[in-house]
Amino acid sequence: MRKKALAIFAILFLIFTALSFSLHIKNVRAQDDDFGVNAVYHTIGIMRNGYVVINDTVEIEIRGQQPNSFLIGFPYKYGSYVLKCIAYNETTVFPVNLGVPLGGRAGFYAVEVKPEVLPQNFTVLFILSNELLQQSGTTYTLDFPAYPSLTKEVKNCSVKIDLPTGAENINVVKGGEATNKTEFSMEKLAAYTYSAANVTFSLANDEIQLLDVKELKREIWISGTGEIQGSDSYYITNEAPSNLNYTIIILPPNASNPIAYDQFGRSMSSSWVNQTTGLYRVDFDSPPRSNESIRFNVKYSLPSQYLTAQAMANSFNASSILFQNINYYVEKASLTLTLPEGARTTSFENTFTSNSEVSRDVFQEILTVNINGASYLESVVASEKILQVSYEYNPLWLAFRPTLWMWALALVGCTVVFVWKRPKAAPVQVEVLGAGLQPEYVKSFVRMYEEKRKILFELDSLEARVRKGRIPRRRYKVQRRTFEMRLNTLERNLAELEDRMRKAGGLYADLMRQLEIAEAQISEAETNMKSIEVRHSQGTLSLEAYRKLLADYQQRKDKAQTTINGILLRLREETR
Repeated sequence: MRKKALAIFAILFLIFTALSFSLHIKNVRAQDDDFGVNAVYHTIGIMRNGYVVINDTVEIEIRGQQPNSFLIGFPYKYGSYVLKCIAYNETTVFPVNLGVPLGGRAGFYAVEVKPEVLPQNFTVLFILSNELLQQSGTTYTLDFPAYPSLTKEVKNCSVKIDLPTGAENINVVKGGEATNKTEFSMEKLAAYTYSAANVTFSLANDEIQLLDVKELKREIWISGTGEIQGSDSYYITNEAPSNLNYTIIILPPNASNPIAYDQFGRSMSSSWVNQTTGLYRVDFDSPPRSNESIRFNVKYSLPSQYLTAQAMANSFNASSILFQNINYYVEKASLTLTLPEGARTTSFENTFTSNSEVSRDVFQEILTVNINGASYLESVVASEKILQVSYEYNPLWLAFRPTLWMWALALVGCTVVFVWKRPKAAPVQVEVLGAGLQPEYVKSFVRMYEEKRKILFELDSLEARVRKGRIPRRRYKVQRRTFEMRLNTLERNLAELEDRMRKAGGLYADLMRQLEIAEAQISEAETNMKSIEVRHSQGTLSLEAYRKLLADYQQRKDKAQTTINGILLRLREETR
């Protein structure tokens, strides 16, 4: 009896489970049939640096309950090249989950659009790596998904391959068939369509340059008078198979007076390509080869129309300069906005990214916004992308720097006057020994110079004795001639040694210069002493004046002699 009851219970449980599963399947199918896809406009584009843009504009038909998600993708092999994805309509940007399964099917890469309410018309935009674009000379080959992959059948799918201006010799291969048409369509595109294709074309102009923009730093400075200066610093890598002789960048709207500089601050050859669209060409003196990188900088001016000025308050709208007009992909971008000195931020509205900050120092505020993966996708919904800063500024701050300079100059002037009036200390000389001078030359110089001084002393003594009549005139002449001959020989040898020491440089050259000055002072003092002696003997100079001048000249002579003694002593020490 118990076994029969258990069997009946098991049968009832199985029936209940089957009914629940059936109801669940019907519910899922009912939900699955809540909408249909009327059309998809599938556009393939190429950015200036070779990155691929896939634009899928979807039109759906709501049949029942409003769905809250939508899946779209392409063959899985393209998934590793996806860099960025955004879903939006005319007014709103929707959240997107990347890398999700496509309805449980293998072999696909999909994204899930998650709006609060799925609109009937919206766009899903992908950016893929430039590795999908191969270059050989002027010929390019792009691998791309021919059709989007969805979980539902599409009534009509229109495809457009938007190639750069000037593309020729176009050949599209899809589904094993070749055509030169860049626009085609398919009725009743099946769910889970797996379709890869490629297009080959030739391009002789510079609409495409295969390169990676690793970093772009944009700096904007606002002066107190409302002048705006900008600077774009690029770090790029050449991905083309040939050398990159030049590159074309895009400057902010209405930029003027641009000048390009290399990473060392040297000016580079550059010119406008199209000033209206901001295209600017920079030529490289040393073109980077394939897979090589280079840095450069472009400085420019911006018009004051970016500023909205009011009494004591200003508003700067930076939305249009936050990389919204660039037709290339930037891996890492930043915008730094430096306000005038004395300005204080009153409001900072930023809907681009949460990665922003305001730094403050004593007199200035700096705003920084960082974006990973910057491109014109930032501006697909202009109403949702706002970067605006309002700040207060007092024009009196314009006099701040000039006032500081005036105070600084006044302080420097007072310091100079104070130092000038102080007693001057003897200059400290940094002595550097001469190189390549043998000690024997120095010893010979000192010995000969000492002998010269003795001979000069003997001559002076001889002159004094002959004046006093202590030595006969004939003997005086003989001794004088002997001393002079010896003195001439010593002076020739000393001149040669002195020349060697001057050429040795350093300390020896400096000592020789001091010695020459001291000898000139002694010679001048002796000449003056003889002159006043003659004048005194002639009665043109009084005894008092004579004694005073004689003492002064003798003091100068003694001072010079002391200097010479010090020089000789120093030379002796250097030879020990």
